[in-house]
Amino acid sequence: MNYGKSGATKAGKNKPRHSEHNAKGSDKNPYNQQSSKEELLKRMKAAAEKKKADEA
Repeated sequence: MNYGKSGATKAGKNKPRHSEHNAKGSDKNPYNQQSSKEELLKRMKAAAEKKKADEA
């Protein structure tokens, strides 16, 4: 008897089990999104200030 032909079909391979919350092309991370360098520096400085304030 060929046991490989009985039972349920195999699940798809190379397919993620869930979708990421910030996947490319989603609402949170749309394609062709360019954040400016000024925005990045502003966020980094704010994070550094917050970390410094939390330590003190």
